[in-house]
Amino acid sequence: MRGGGGGMDDDERVGHAQIPNSFGHELRACLRCRLVKTYDQFRENGCENCPFLDMDKDRDNVVSCTTANFTGIISLMDPTRSWAARWLRIGRFIPGCYTLAVSEELPEEYQGMCQDNNVQYFPPKRP
Repeated sequence: MRGGGGGMDDDERVGHAQIPNSFGHELRACLRCRLVKTYDQFRENGCENCPFLDMDKDRDNVVSCTTANFTGIISLMDPTRSWAARWLRIGRFIPGCYTLAVSEELPEEYQGMCQDNNVQYFPPKRP
């Protein structure tokens, strides 16, 4: 993964992110890219946009890098052509389900991991 946008290069791109297999209380959103999946899906496969967060290797990273507190869900089939994806700053991520907003920030140590991987992190906007 390269570049400031945080998206994947064409040769690294996965077809799409896992779609949540349940829409109950077990849904979580990545604090960096806002991808929405279940806790178990993050634990088993990590975040397709943020593999450097190693959520599939360390259960604590899933808890630290995701939240159950988010607002709304949008499904994107072609983020590069979606005005909503551009407005939400997720137009360079892979197709999948995303939250409209999270209220928590990614912990500082993980923000450092973003910097180390030349990936931009945008903290949530404050009301």
